[in-house]
Amino acid sequence: MNASASAHVVVIGAGVVGVSTAIWLRRAGVKVTVVDRVEPGSSSSTSYGNAGVLAACSVAPVTAPGLVRKSPKMLLDPDFPLFLRWSYLPKLMPWLLKYLSHANDKDTRRIADSLAPIIYDSPSQHEALAKGTDAEKWLVNADYSFAYPSKEAFDADAYTWMLRRHAGFEPDVLQGDNIRDFEPALSDRIGLLAVMHDHGYVRDPGLYIAALAEEAKKLGAIFHQAEVKDFSFVDGHICGVITSRETLDCTRVVLATGVWSGDLAKKLGLAVPLESERGYHIVFQAAEDGPRTPMMITSGKFVATPMKAGLRCAGVVEFGGLDAPASKAPLELLRKKVRQTFPKLSFEKEESWLGHRPAPSDSLPLIGEIGASGVFAGFGHHHIGLTAGPKTGRILAGLISGNRQNIDLSAYDPQRF
Repeated sequence: MNASASAHVVVIGAGVVGVSTAIWLRRAGVKVTVVDRVEPGSSSSTSYGNAGVLAACSVAPVTAPGLVRKSPKMLLDPDFPLFLRWSYLPKLMPWLLKYLSHANDKDTRRIADSLAPIIYDSPSQHEALAKGTDAEKWLVNADYSFAYPSKEAFDADAYTWMLRRHAGFEPDVLQGDNIRDFEPALSDRIGLLAVMHDHGYVRDPGLYIAALAEEAKKLGAIFHQAEVKDFSFVDGHICGVITSRETLDCTRVVLATGVWSGDLAKKLGLAVPLESERGYHIVFQAAEDGPRTPMMITSGKFVATPMKAGLRCAGVVEFGGLDAPASKAPLELLRKKVRQTFPKLSFEKEESWLGHRPAPSDSLPLIGEIGASGVFAGFGHHHIGLTAGPKTGRILAGLISGNRQNIDLSAYDPQRF
């Protein structure tokens, strides 16, 4: 249903999906109010703490074939970047069983094919969103490399590279002296680099999101800092959003609050198997002798990205819910892997961070209208939130304003569960 001149859309969530949606809606002339508990780009938001890479080639889900067999060993290996708060396991188990059920060839290929349309053109989508705004200065066109300890380790990852090649991404493979010529900061532990061209990164995700929010305000979007409590409907269609401050009348709603969308979705009658995949990062401030472009260090499952504040190393997976404080072990392992990879790295001090990736059990985001309710989902992007955020916002704005994108959205159906 198209939005009219009298339409008012309330966007819940001021992360990358929310602010992108707000900008595209305002460019289409639709009245917008954005609601979030925190300021856009603040350190308590998920969009603040990612690796910053516009990872257009990241089509491969974690749930590859063989994951079920390998998982116990991963969890028990103190040198592997997967952690579990065992007291959380009973609550995690229903989601985990659904998640692991997709660790087969058929589902993995389906998921990869479904992720590709919303991320393959990520750099150009970010450029279209930010061009001519104060946010544009935070975008950098760059290579994105995958660092392996050996040719054998790269070959062992052949299944993942098959999925990337199928999506149109072919790496340049460097070995020997060519590795250090390309990136002098790397240790001799790295025996192969697979370099992806035509990618990019954000020099400061928090400031980028804040700048996008300012652009949305310049375009006329209104921002409210409040907590959403409930919704109001008339004849099954949304008419109001009840917040901790007031009730906002509206004709449409976009739900884009990441992992926190799950509880709000329940109020809409939607049960989404959604978990927090706790992610960590460390910023080595004022770093020297680190990488010049973003790199995925495959042995440590973390990405090292040169940013405004220093070298940000982000990754590690921990399951432990939303409420538990940060764990020491993931950060210690991350520090260890960074030292091994970049032995000459120097820095002034560290800043560590914990955030919550929204992980649906099938690794695909929810994008589209929930029935005919006037409520649109835009959450559950797992590892590709920053990468896919602008395009997701553009899709949602198009669905609401009538400027629909030429993309099949069936894989992201919010009611598929």
